[in-house]
Amino acid sequence: MRINLIPLFACASAMLLAGVSCGNTIETDDNNPYKSLELTTKSMEFVEKGNTFSFNFIDQINSAEKKDYVISPLSMQFLLGMILDGAKGTTADEICQVLGYGAGQTDAVNEYCLSLLNQLPNLDKKTTLAIADAIFVDDGWPLKEKYKKDVGKYYKAAVENLDFSNSEKALKVINGWCNDNTNGLIPKVLDDVSTDILAYLLNAVYFKSQWADKFEKGSTADEDFTDETGTKAKVKMMKQRRDFGYMQNDVYQAVRLPYGNGAFSMVAFLPRKGYGVADVTKALKKESWNTLRRRMSTADVDLWLPKFETRYHIDLNDILSDMGMPTAFNAADFSAMSDYASRLSFVMQDAVIKVDEEGTEAAAVSTAGMEKATAVMPGEKVVFHADHPFLYLITESSSGAVLFAGRYSGK
Repeated sequence: MRINLIPLFACASAMLLAGVSCGNTIETDDNNPYKSLELTTKSMEFVEKGNTFSFNFIDQINSAEKKDYVISPLSMQFLLGMILDGAKGTTADEICQVLGYGAGQTDAVNEYCLSLLNQLPNLDKKTTLAIADAIFVDDGWPLKEKYKKDVGKYYKAAVENLDFSNSEKALKVINGWCNDNTNGLIPKVLDDVSTDILAYLLNAVYFKSQWADKFEKGSTADEDFTDETGTKAKVKMMKQRRDFGYMQNDVYQAVRLPYGNGAFSMVAFLPRKGYGVADVTKALKKESWNTLRRRMSTADVDLWLPKFETRYHIDLNDILSDMGMPTAFNAADFSAMSDYASRLSFVMQDAVIKVDEEGTEAAAVSTAGMEKATAVMPGEKVVFHADHPFLYLITESSSGAVLFAGRYSGK
């Protein structure tokens, strides 16, 4: 059974099904009509679980990081999904639980990721979205055939053997893959290749889209931006006033900026006075993302948004362990991947985002090394001046899947 979650013409009923706000009115384009994800009934049950992981992941990064960041929860879900397919026992159960699914749900993770992989890139003709997976294996240290079959089926992962003892050549191939699959935004993720590693697992996500309503470049001006310490600096502030999806509560204001045909959006969360971005991330962890999106309604918004670029790298061993999967880095069981798989040596992510008057370009590469085994009211006018640190998400509209998330604080 397949269910079309959110046809644009039936927005009110779709909100009840998928919790999607229709706070933005997107002009229909016969050549680029709005599309939503079509998910099986079973996959629909896991939409909220995947989003729970996203907000737990965002909160962990926000707590650990003092500078501006951009991350891709979606990329991390794909990488962990490929790792999960090689795991057994407690190792697998912990990864499933971190992903929000509960122990023993590897098949559900696979099916949901495959649905996203097949459909997300085709939702909007004005949006370029590319998702790629790859596994580079040290030649002579084979992966199990079932594992290769599963990652090929559910993640379309290319598996390639390389001679890791020839570090320079292997490094060129792996980093070249990253460069090719991020349109040059992330040309390198590794500085060297080690023969202690059985396989390098990678996911890349690339996103580029135009705002449904672009900012006038002539309206961009230097404006004050106040960071969380109270320090003021000048930033390039883009400006426009029009109807946007909007909601507010005691902790933050939220505005939805659609891209293209509305299949993807940026949602910016601006903390209210007395609160910071950390308060926003904690609030988002506690509330259903679908419930929150349902509360958005159309408002006349006087919008200021900084023009910015952020590049970010983070090592994730400790964060993922703290989220609930420590066994993967210690006494792990990855025997479903290979007879020679020991434990995860590292998990990390590199990401880039560029936001300007035209739209947004973003990319992320999530990388893991597997060690070898050795022995508001509608129509109300709103002022949304993002002149202090704020959180932002790039999401798919029908499922709420979070492709990218970041904090901007003017640094």
